[in-house]
Amino acid sequence: QVQLVESGGGSVQTGGSLRLSCAVSGLTFSDLDMGWFSQAPGKEREFVATINWSGSSTYYANSVKGRFTISRDNAKNTVFLQMNSLKPDDTAEYYCAATTRSYSDSASKWPYWGQGTQVTVSS
Repeated sequence: QVQLVESGGGSVQTGGSLRLSCAVSGLTFSDLDMGWFSQAPGKEREFVATINWSGSSTYYANSVKGRFTISRDNAKNTVFLQMNSLKPDDTAEYYCAATTRSYSDSASKWPYWGQGTQVTVSS
């Protein structure tokens, strides 16, 4: 059974930081490219960041470049999203995603998803 379980969301003030985690089971983690997406109420799911299977390549949405960092620990089957300098516009449900194919910024290309973790940034 494939499971992606996110944690680490919460409420912070503008300028604050959060670290999201996503633990993966049921798949060979080192075969997976991993991604993070966000979805605000009434909006479509949007690409945030992605990392390839080895961690050697990362790619970010322009809106988070320089503020967010994606990383992974293949020994712990976990991917992380360090979120710094948070803004109210970052408020959303954040989802972890996995694929055995090359990563994409299109949510429709990702077959495996977590249940989401809420991030709320107040001004």
